[in-house]
Amino acid sequence: MRSKQIPLFVLLAYFSFPCQAQDKSTAKFGNVTDKDFANKVYSIDSNASAVILADIGSTRIEGNTKGWFSFVFKHYRRVHILNKNGYDIANVTIPVYISNTSAEEKLDKLKAVTYNLENGKVVETKLDTKTGILDDKISKYRKDRKFTLPNIREGSIIEYEYTVISDFLGQLRPWSFQGGYPRLWSEYNLTLPEFFGYVFLTQGYLNYDIKDRKEDVELFRVVDRGTVERSEYYDLRANVVDFRWVIKNVPPLKEESFTSTINNHITKIEFQFSEYRPPLTRFVESVMGSWDKMAEDLMKSEYFGEMLSRDNGWIDDVTSTLLKGVNDPLEKAKKIFYYIRDHFTCTDHDDYTMNQNLRNVARGRNGNVAEINLLLTAFLKHVNMEADPVILSTRDHGYTLPLYPVRSKFNYVVCKMNLKGQDVYLDASYPQMGFGYLPLDCYNGHARIINKMAAIATSFSSDSVKESSASTVFIINDEKGNWVGSMQKYPGYYESLDIRDAIKEKGQAEILKDIKKNFGTDIEISNPVVDSLEKFEEPLGIKFDFDLKEEKGDIVYINPVFGEGYKENPFKSAIRVYPVEMSHLINDTYTLQMEVPKGYVVDELPKPLRLKMNEQGDAVFEYLISQSGEYISLHAKLAFKKSNFSPEEYETLREFFNMIVDKENEQIVFKKKK
Repeated sequence: MRSKQIPLFVLLAYFSFPCQAQDKSTAKFGNVTDKDFANKVYSIDSNASAVILADIGSTRIEGNTKGWFSFVFKHYRRVHILNKNGYDIANVTIPVYISNTSAEEKLDKLKAVTYNLENGKVVETKLDTKTGILDDKISKYRKDRKFTLPNIREGSIIEYEYTVISDFLGQLRPWSFQGGYPRLWSEYNLTLPEFFGYVFLTQGYLNYDIKDRKEDVELFRVVDRGTVERSEYYDLRANVVDFRWVIKNVPPLKEESFTSTINNHITKIEFQFSEYRPPLTRFVESVMGSWDKMAEDLMKSEYFGEMLSRDNGWIDDVTSTLLKGVNDPLEKAKKIFYYIRDHFTCTDHDDYTMNQNLRNVARGRNGNVAEINLLLTAFLKHVNMEADPVILSTRDHGYTLPLYPVRSKFNYVVCKMNLKGQDVYLDASYPQMGFGYLPLDCYNGHARIINKMAAIATSFSSDSVKESSASTVFIINDEKGNWVGSMQKYPGYYESLDIRDAIKEKGQAEILKDIKKNFGTDIEISNPVVDSLEKFEEPLGIKFDFDLKEEKGDIVYINPVFGEGYKENPFKSAIRVYPVEMSHLINDTYTLQMEVPKGYVVDELPKPLRLKMNEQGDAVFEYLISQSGEYISLHAKLAFKKSNFSPEEYETLREFFNMIVDKENEQIVFKKKK
């Protein structure tokens, strides 16, 4: 009776649930009255453009007619849309999972209705479920069923419910209690038989109002339709546990600056299949596997590493010419990397498995990120270089679980090679990425190096990436008494990457327009030069001369950082309940040498400032300004020792930036000589 299609999921952690008094939502499908439209504003969030009145889900496991078990997931939601900014909540997506054998989850009993109040009466508009649902294929394992509630207006109430019947016991639906809109009632119910073990993975910062656990006994009937003439029936009586979680008045959680993904921080619960138990089996049987087992399976899989073990003689068609006369290992590796990077197009940066074999990738010269970087790995291995694929999760995909191999937590592949005893990580899926560099989105912590022997833990920490930038400005008086100057900007590597992309898309002239716009005062740019534009392992150098078009009255105000500082605090919220997650360490330096304009004196000069964020000096800001004769000098520096800050550190960090913004917006005041 055991299914061969059940994925292996992992993690050992079990929770006890104290019983509490029962409490239920009053919302029922179809029971909408004129009184439900009365609220125009809700106290939970007076600025909300929509409020989820009730969000209720349940999952239970039942015997099926295929000789095994299925789970039945039900979801009901009611929403009050308050204004046009909330219309997007009427767009609904239901994921439907598919197996390699084309088995597919069944979406059943879908109902969706929009209610509007017209002349004091509630008017219903039902979704046409025959024509109003669209399928969107996401991958070979998933498609999304999408619909939009009809006849949406400001003030509409919408509700929908549906059932999903699934044979994929490893894909129990997770439940998010929180999101971008406030929820008055969020509830999830789970009924588990004793013969299946699941791990409960919880996250978030909210406490449950109800956290209930009840035990019962149920009869499970499994039908095995072996032939048309004969079916076998199995009855299994077993203990079940009903879990119930409720959170009331859930505040919205919206993404703020310096966040990996909000999905790392919303309050939610997930489930991972861990083991079979009696009375289904004689003994407890773990299905968690291990990292090494996962590595072995991946390297045998035609969708991942199976082709890395082949002879791959077809690669010689390229390398015989590409590497002719090249003996140095570093030069070989670079030539192969540049060939893959410059001749192949990445069609999808969100997948850790292949949809086609490597030979087809080579022929078509395009593929997803896994295909591109596995092809790079195959090329390196083919010329006897030590190279392995690395699976990771990008920042926008979420955290992985360092102790346990949950495949769904990964969405990206890069290549690791050992070069003269040093590990070098490569990503050939971006056209201007340098040799030995990874995109910032890859610096999301735990990752795994995959080979035949093991899945070796590694980590891509944002603390290991220091983005150093430097800007220098010189301003003097010309023979006519006008201010003229020059600027040299050396952005950090990743800022340079963004500028390269922008120049490729818009052209160099448009980038100079942006620099001029952000300079902080009117200038005319001349003699622009962009160095190292095609040297992708180096940061850019941007140089230009300028004429300062400042009108000179009796008093002249000049901001001496000329658009290079912070105009506003990036941390706008007064309170933050989840961590600040910067993608890299900041290390910015700004230098100014400026001649006092002819016929003027300095009336006011900003005061110098040395500032430490905290006693540990996790961030330091210096603003050192002085005058010597007719010249003003400014040296400003902002440097961070770490890239992540806890919610408890947020207020200190925010105030630190407030002081930076205040200082960098101070002006020098010049007064005309009498």
